[in-house]
Amino acid sequence: MRQFKQMRLANVVVALAVSLIAGIATMGQDVRSNYMPGTNFAKYHTYKWVTIEGGSRPNQIADAQIKLSVDSQLALKGLTKTDSDTADLYIGYQTAINQEKQWDAYGTGGFRWGGMGMGSAASSTITNGSLVLDMYDPATKQLVWTGNATKTLSPSGDQKKTEKNLDKAIRKLLKNYPPKQN
Repeated sequence: MRQFKQMRLANVVVALAVSLIAGIATMGQDVRSNYMPGTNFAKYHTYKWVTIEGGSRPNQIADAQIKLSVDSQLALKGLTKTDSDTADLYIGYQTAINQEKQWDAYGTGGFRWGGMGMGSAASSTITNGSLVLDMYDPATKQLVWTGNATKTLSPSGDQKKTEKNLDKAIRKLLKNYPPKQN
């Protein structure tokens, strides 16, 4: 009897863990940024797009959408895009896509007298996309700001929805640019 209770408890713990992991895996955008301490961001007024050597890039359409979204957010921050090598900042980005297994647990009940309700778990593959945006000071050749946005991607043929999600991610990514320094 004691062994049976321990097995039931173990099953409950596994079901809760699977549910928790599934909930975390389907959360919204995860955004992080970091900057070089002591950098005077007020001196940056212009920027130029550069390619990060060895970095992963999407197709031409997605590339244009990403740059357009970043351009619009940086314009709101007072930065002007230029093609000149004398730009105050060089900006580049990389993308990555990875796939993970997601486990969804389903139950038909809870605890009841004499045992636990029936349950099952199913796996599915989720796709996560990451975009890393880097800003370099060309005078010092140093990375001065970096940001990373990661989101679970859902296959959608709706271009408007894709652009809306991208704009939201870029807006959230650049929300705290320039960083407030003490």
